[in-house]
Amino acid sequence: MAERSILDRLEAAIAARRGADPAGSYVAKLNAKGLDAILKKIGEEATETVIAVKAGDRAGLVHETADLWFHCLVLLGREGIESQLAALGINP
Repeated sequence: MAERSILDRLEAAIAARRGADPAGSYVAKLNAKGLDAILKKIGEEATETVIAVKAGDRAGLVHETADLWFHCLVLLGREGIESQLAALGINP
């Protein structure tokens, strides 16, 4: 059996937490707040990514990009789109 990539494992963890108790799961809490809350977080993380790169903050850029990717995975999962399909530009 081939080892799953970190992206596959993260996507699986997000999917598992989506239906969890919002009091104990950030992913569940964000999903419970709805699409607008997820989109707001993506906007915030995108802005923070831009600020980090403009400031020449390489560590901040890596951190904020990871946050941005995470929140994009939350959105893709909510919309029922696998990240591998999105990466390939495939619209299911």
